[in-house]
Order: sequence, then structure tokens, then C-alpha cells
Amino acid sequence: MKLDILTIGDELLIGQTLNTNAQWIAVEMTRIGFEVRQQLTISDDEQIIFDSVDEALKNSDVVLITGGLGPTKDDLTLPVLNKFFGGELIENKEVYKDIERLILSRGFKMNQNNKNQALVSSACTPLRNEHGTAPGLWFEKEGKVVVAMPGVPYEMKAMLSDTVIPQLKEVYELPEIIHHMVYTQGLPESMLAELLEDWENSLPATIKLAYLPSPGRVKLRLSSIGLDRNKLQQDINFKVEELKKIIPDNIYSENEEDIQRVIGDLLRSKKLTVSTAESCTGGYIAHLITEIAGSSDYYLGSILSYANEVKINQLGVNADDIKKYGAVSQQVVKQMALGVKNNLKTDYALATSGIAGPTGGSDAKPVGTVWIAVATPNGVISEKFVFGKQRDINIQRASIAALGMLRREIK
Repeated sequence: MKLDILTIGDELLIGQTLNTNAQWIAVEMTRIGFEVRQQLTISDDEQIIFDSVDEALKNSDVVLITGGLGPTKDDLTLPVLNKFFGGELIENKEVYKDIERLILSRGFKMNQNNKNQALVSSACTPLRNEHGTAPGLWFEKEGKVVVAMPGVPYEMKAMLSDTVIPQLKEVYELPEIIHHMVYTQGLPESMLAELLEDWENSLPATIKLAYLPSPGRVKLRLSSIGLDRNKLQQDINFKVEELKKIIPDNIYSENEEDIQRVIGDLLRSKKLTVSTAESCTGGYIAHLITEIAGSSDYYLGSILSYANEVKINQLGVNADDIKKYGAVSQQVVKQMALGVKNNLKTDYALATSGIAGPTGGSDAKPVGTVWIAVATPNGVISEKFVFGKQRDINIQRASIAALGMLRREIK
């Protein structure tokens, strides 16, 4: 079953309001077996709304609309849909009671705008809104469904989950759909695709693979759709087990967990601790680790050694080594990791030193050069990376690379 998502509002088009509704609807509808054909954001214009609904219905089975159901003159969804489906605007007593109850409970009096919101199209079935004043609208035409919902996210989410999805399941026999996520780290998308080429070519026609890259990570999404959920899951599980044999060290999660959470679980289960000494990453690794509730169980703290004086005085880095090799060097970053490990008395320690950019590079050490070290109970390992020229992306990549090195050492 194909689905179109229409979000209405000039504030969305000009970027004044982030369009989170479309993303959330797409996730929920894909989860129950719909194929999202398109997401379309349109302005508060009668003709554009009318034409967009007409075009969507020609190509999809269901059209979900958010926005434009409020009490003001720029809210045009109801009159346009009423015209499109050939209805009349009539007051609905149940909707009026819902609105009145909500308005009075908030200490206000009903005004004309509130009363106008009790008008619905005679061509639709109104959907009651327990969290706001605008009712939803359910239209059917030639076996297809159009549903208009409020644009306020929490109102829309409640209506979709509690009313719209259950009713759609009654109207349509929906297939089973499975999305299995495999999170990888340590291989860029191009190298990963080359490494997995034979495995990808061996996937059955029922399984689709998507590469979803982000700084320092690549998510692999295996999708399958059909009627037998158990068979779909078995087929995907078989191919994932093959994948684990090809890139065993690069897969860090199949539960859609961030790498910092995976590391936290490892440290907690083994009763180990970690600390960080950051230069070029500026505390971003510490930020990622402490995003996880309860990270104080295993994360003791950080020394933000941006200046060489801090590296020398707080971490015990040899000043002569900084002069000889530079702050961005294997010699210095290994001493940083050992210094913070000893100072904070942790089992493991991470250290980063690099040139985040956009300036400061040289022919020998271009922008994006980063040295990362991990101090372990058995010694120190280090690795050099050369990322790109964009400062914020370099910081993210270096932080994820450091966490990836730590995960492999803990395992």
C-alpha cells in the first residue's frame, strides 16, 4: 500500500519550524507496512492544497495530512477538503462538546473561533482530539483514504497512534515489514561497500540493503516485506550472521544503540573505568560518554588539554617531545593517554591530538590529521587518521574513531 504525507504551512517551507511531523509519520507508517511514496510540504494556499491532494490520490492509497486545521483565516485544510470531496460544513455536536470541555477546563470562555472549529465536512468522519481543539478528518473515496490531522506534534501523534492506525488496519490488509539495523564503525562507506560486494550480491530479492553514512559510522539497513514475519526475520538473521563473519570487528550494535552506550554497557559489565584527555576534540568525547544516564559508574572524568602547557603540567607530557615531534604526534598522544590514566586512576584512557581546521595544517600534517591513543591495562595503542577539512565533522569523526578503538580494546 502506497502512502503520501502532506504537511501544510508556510512556517515549514521557510524553515521557521522544523518539520518533525513528516519524519515521525513516515517511521510509524513504514513500521506497519505502508510504502511511503513521497513527503510533500506545501504552503497555506487553497489551490496548491487542492492540487496536491488530487495528485497524491492518483498515485497512492492513503494520504495523511497535517496542519491547517486551526481556527484562523490561514487554516485552509478543512474548507479545501470539504470542496474536494463535495461536502457541506456542518456543526458536529460531539466535537463541539470536546472543544467546550477543553476550553472551559483551561479557564477560558468559548469564542467564535472556538465554535467554528466544531464545523466539519458532511463528507467526512470526524476524529476526536483529546489534546486540542481541532478534530481530525477522515475521508474515503473510491477505496482510498485521506486523513487530515492537527499540526501540533503531540496532538497529531496521539491521533495517529490511537485512532488513525487502528482504523487503517481495519480497512487494509497490510503486509509485514522488517527493518534490521546493523551499526558499523571503522570503515568509510566506499570501503565497506567494496568489502561487502559479494555478500550484497548474494542477498535474496526479498531483502533490500541501504547504506546510511554519518560522520565516523555507517548504518546498514536490511529491509524485507511479505506476509510471513517469521520467515522474513529468519532470512535476514541468516544474512546478518554471514555479515558478522566478514566484518566482525566493525559491527558494534544491532539494537540501534549509539557506540557510547555500547561502550558503557561493556565497561559496566566488566566493572572497568575510563577517563579522557582531549585536545582537538575539545571535550566532545566526554560529552558523548556523559550523554548516557549512569555513566558516572564507569567514567571518572577528563583533562581538556588544549594548550601545550596543560599537556605538560597536568598530563606529564615531555616538553622536549612536543618541541621535537609536535603536539600532534604519536609520542605526545600516547603520553597524554598514560597521563590521564595515571592521574585519574582508571583502567582505560582515551587521548586525542590533532588539527581540526580549517587552519593550522602543513604539508607534513594537513588539516584533518589526528592522533588517537588508548591506554589499557596492558599498554598503549595509537593510530593516525587523516580526515577532511571541515572542523565540526573532523571533531565528530575523531571522537567516534576514538570510541571505536576503545571498544575493540575492551572486547
